[in-house]
Amino acid sequence: MGFNVQTFQAALSAQGARPNLFDMTITPPTNALTGATATTLTHFSTMCKTAQIPGSTIGVVEVQYFGRPVKLPGNRTFENLTTTIINDESFDIRHAMEGWMSFLNQHKANITASVGGATTGAAYTGTLTLQQYNKDGTAPANGKYTFDNCWPVNVAPIDLDWGTNDTIEEFTVEWAYDWWTNPLSAKT
Repeated sequence: MGFNVQTFQAALSAQGARPNLFDMTITPPTNALTGATATTLTHFSTMCKTAQIPGSTIGVVEVQYFGRPVKLPGNRTFENLTTTIINDESFDIRHAMEGWMSFLNQHKANITASVGGATTGAAYTGTLTLQQYNKDGTAPANGKYTFDNCWPVNVAPIDLDWGTNDTIEEFTVEWAYDWWTNPLSAKT
C-alpha cells in the first residue's frame, strides 16, 4: 500500500477545520440581569477566547443474562462547558457573571432572587450558541451548537501577581446546561 502526500494535502486544504475560527454568543435570562449588566453581555462574543465543541456520552446499562453481561444504551449525559473570557478594566462580563450567580444564590442571604423562590428554567437560564467558521469566513450550518437552559456554575478566580507583565487578565466560566443541539442532532 502506497501513500500520496498530495492527496493528504488536498484533503486538509478542503476539509481541515481550524479551532480558532469560532465565536460564542449568549442570551441571558431577562429576569436575572437588569440594566447595564444585561447589555454588557453583547461583548461576550468578542471577549470569549476559548470554548469547546461538546462531547457526547451515553451511559451503559448492564443486564445479566445467564452469567454474561449484556450491554444496552443508557441515558445521555452532558458534561459542563468551560469558556475562557478576556477581562477588561471595567469587569463588565465578570460582574455580569457574578450578578447572574448572585441571582441564583445570594452571597449573604443564601436565597434565590427568583420571584417567590421559584426556579423555573426561564427565570434563571440562558442560551449559549457556538458557531464554527470555515477558512473563507462562511458559517456552515452543521458547525452551529446551541446549549439550552445554561447557567454559570463556576466563575474562576483571576490570579494577580506583581511579577506578571505584558499579559491581559482572563478567567474561566463553567456552565451547566440541560442539552445541546446542532442541525444534525435530534431536537426532541
